[in-house]
Amino acid sequence: MTHTARRIGRSLALVLPVVMVLSGTLAVTSVPWAAHSSDSQVLAASAQDVSKRAKARAPQDILRDRLLVELREKDPGVALTDLQRSVEGRPTLARHCMSIAKALGRAAVEQYGPTRAHRFSRPVCDTSFASGVARFS
Repeated sequence: MTHTARRIGRSLALVLPVVMVLSGTLAVTSVPWAAHSSDSQVLAASAQDVSKRAKARAPQDILRDRLLVELREKDPGVALTDLQRSVEGRPTLARHCMSIAKALGRAAVEQYGPTRAHRFSRPVCDTSFASGVARFS
């Protein structure tokens, strides 16, 4: 009798943790906040009031978006000139100049193609525009 009880105990000791992990995993994946659909709502104890204004965007993000629009409406040369003027006017934007120029290079390749986009290159932000054109060509 004790041999049978030990055998059952050992089997349960091996099987029970596996069953518990699987059932816990299935329980977590079946709750509404784990759904992949966009209509599901996330509820949390620390939920913030959605009526509050969103944080202001960073100046470099605003500048990049404005220059990308300018690149599409006019040409990359105008956008690069405005980038250089903006960096000279606000030196705090200098550390973001290379990333903005590369983004302009990528947008120029998408709009004009690599050969034509490369013609607009000029030494703004250590030739980052040309680097962006070459990288995304």
